[in-house]
Amino acid sequence: MKVVCTGRRVTLKPSFIENAEKRLAKLDKFFPEEAQTQVTVTVEKSGQTVEITLRSNGLTMRAEKTDDRMEDALADAVDLLTRRVVKYRKRLGSKLTAAAAELPAEEPEEVFDVVREKRFTVKPCSTEEAILQMDLLGHSFFLYHSTENDKIQVVYRRADGGYGVLIPEG
Repeated sequence: MKVVCTGRRVTLKPSFIENAEKRLAKLDKFFPEEAQTQVTVTVEKSGQTVEITLRSNGLTMRAEKTDDRMEDALADAVDLLTRRVVKYRKRLGSKLTAAAAELPAEEPEEVFDVVREKRFTVKPCSTEEAILQMDLLGHSFFLYHSTENDKIQVVYRRADGGYGVLIPEG
């Protein structure tokens, strides 16, 4: 597995990068060699955040943890990724290696239960209009047909108070 480490507002020490590669090597048994992992460390006043994004065979997994020490946040994020792989290994099927199927389940497999379906008309509007409509409805996201690029998009409210837009590719 290829591991790339990046620091935001911090220069990562070689010892941290080696530690990250060592911890993420535990996931090698689940994913093929061509899997790629991006580790991003952000230092803020509230703590040090480690975000791990793993890409393999069209599968993207992400874990983010914040702690006072980046090493502790890294350990927690790797543990979270490992628990997710073990929990969903049957559903992930061919995206994982054969070694993942042999692991015993620590938790019962979760059943995805859709409790409600809602249908509505998607109206064309700009991103700014979609944000306004979302705020007027009191929702945390809003689906709309963009007049800017003629695609179905989703605008959402981020945890930091800003807004994000999901734009489909292809």
